[in-house]
Amino acid sequence: MTPQLASDGRLRHLLTLEGLPRSTLLQLLDRAGQIRDAAVGRVGKRTVLAGSAVCTLFFEPSTRTRSSFQLAAQRLGADVLNFDASTSSTRKGETARDTLKNLEAMGVRGFVIRHPEDGAVQRLADVAGEGTALVNAGDGRSAHPTQGLLDMLTLRQAKGSDFSKLKVLIVGDVRHSRVARSDLQALRTLGAGEIRICGPRPLLPDEATTGGCVVGTDFDAMLEGVDAVMMLRLQRERMEEGLVPSLEEYHDHYGLTVERLRRAAPDAAVLHPGPINRGVEITDEVADGPQSWVLRQVANGVAVRMAVLEHLLG
Repeated sequence: MTPQLASDGRLRHLLTLEGLPRSTLLQLLDRAGQIRDAAVGRVGKRTVLAGSAVCTLFFEPSTRTRSSFQLAAQRLGADVLNFDASTSSTRKGETARDTLKNLEAMGVRGFVIRHPEDGAVQRLADVAGEGTALVNAGDGRSAHPTQGLLDMLTLRQAKGSDFSKLKVLIVGDVRHSRVARSDLQALRTLGAGEIRICGPRPLLPDEATTGGCVVGTDFDAMLEGVDAVMMLRLQRERMEEGLVPSLEEYHDHYGLTVERLRRAAPDAAVLHPGPINRGVEITDEVADGPQSWVLRQVANGVAVRMAVLEHLLG
């Protein structure tokens, strides 16, 4: 059993999609689909988590993830405590462990944690008390499981539930992307027919990550006939590290344009986890075009996070 699973197979925490049973992954996706109307505010507030407290414990900046977790918890009826490391006792030297234990002592049952260090959320899960549930909202380069889930929900809505028929292309800085890792784990679990990975050679991951995938550096060739294109944000520090010559050159070789998109299947879905660098990894015409599912991903984020919190704490 992975550390996030109890001895009976029950999900105690959501730390990663690696090793998550297919049945549990499907259960979360099915539930998110069922409650999507509640997630986007089309039906009344639910009371599943009434009386429970959920803390968004963020040691790293976030907009979409934090906001959607906050909305998810509120729409389930939970009390929400927002923790910002930049204005907290962590600046005085308090450890993340002590922060967690102090908040637990106040009666907080659920923690949504983002941290810049790999494995940080797992270390906090190891010291969490019985009945406390942790959700990894992104740690270092390791994992972003709820982003992986919302991407899979979006793909199901765009392409149906039979992933064995799909050719999916992930493009960009896969080496440093926790989103890409979670997407790859979920796609494998769901039995995607073909997974392609494309980017500049310095941004491609090692063989341990790419097992079973088609890997290449020629974006035009890799686009041929794919059913979905999952673009990744290019982090500008990659230029400072010398891994990418310039934003302009990156866009020339790996930017998704209307013309390039024609190489994919006619109804190919375009996804991007955000924030988008418009004119770098994707043009306005594609980001706002008829094949873009980017805003659906954002909406699905609330539904997925509701399903996860309900599963862990309900």
